[in-house]
Amino acid sequence: MFANDIATDLAEGRVLELAEIYALDAVSDDERAMIDEYVKDAPEAPEFLERVREARETLAVSFAPEEEPPAGLFGNIMDRITKDAATEPVSAPAAPAVAGPAVDDLAAARAKREERRNGGARRWIVGAAAAAALALGGIGVGSYVSAQNDPVNQVLQAQDVQKQSAAVPGGGTATISASSAKDSFVVLMNGVAPAPEGKVYQLWTLPKDGSAPVPQGTMDAQTLSKPAVVKGLSSASSVAITVEPAGGSKAPTTAPVLVVALSA
Repeated sequence: MFANDIATDLAEGRVLELAEIYALDAVSDDERAMIDEYVKDAPEAPEFLERVREARETLAVSFAPEEEPPAGLFGNIMDRITKDAATEPVSAPAAPAVAGPAVDDLAAARAKREERRNGGARRWIVGAAAAAALALGGIGVGSYVSAQNDPVNQVLQAQDVQKQSAAVPGGGTATISASSAKDSFVVLMNGVAPAPEGKVYQLWTLPKDGSAPVPQGTMDAQTLSKPAVVKGLSSASSVAITVEPAGGSKAPTTAPVLVVALSA
């Protein structure tokens, strides 16, 4: 999810997610300069610039005269974003005319952003910029917004994410992706056989203070290959995996099949 200001977004590693609103000119001059300065030496620079290029190319192609969108489409999407994506209720903007140049609509969105500087308004205009991209030729606003709200993606895309893999007895690996900024880690099992019938794998965090293991969910045959996100990285020394009865246990009933040390 976007923060209340560009500086925080950059500090938390969301520069790639800012590419589309940068391309659509939905940032202020100061924010654009801040992004330019960050991207200058960032390892994500090539991917950022490619996403900006693709967004602008979509804008140019989609507004060929023979493919002008239906009247009111942009306004309808803006209205939907206002109702569904804003953290705080805000008044829906009047539907802008789409008969004029595309830049008029984008300028209106940018002006609205300048008028509303609180956090809720900022998230609103980010959604509006994504909606503009959708109206202009196919950048999916649904996937764009949902990706920002997905806790797994937030960890995997964090600027400080650190990954380590460990072999699981019997075959396969467990990969731990940890982000101190998100105070979370993601566990992904790859090539690991399901637990015996009637059993499940169960995740545990081992607290730094030496207290009892904390249950963090189970992985059965259907969910074994899906990533699991766990919060509380800062208070955990290790993550452990045991084999437990179906439904899981309140405390480990078997020795761990795997223990991986965490760093925060």
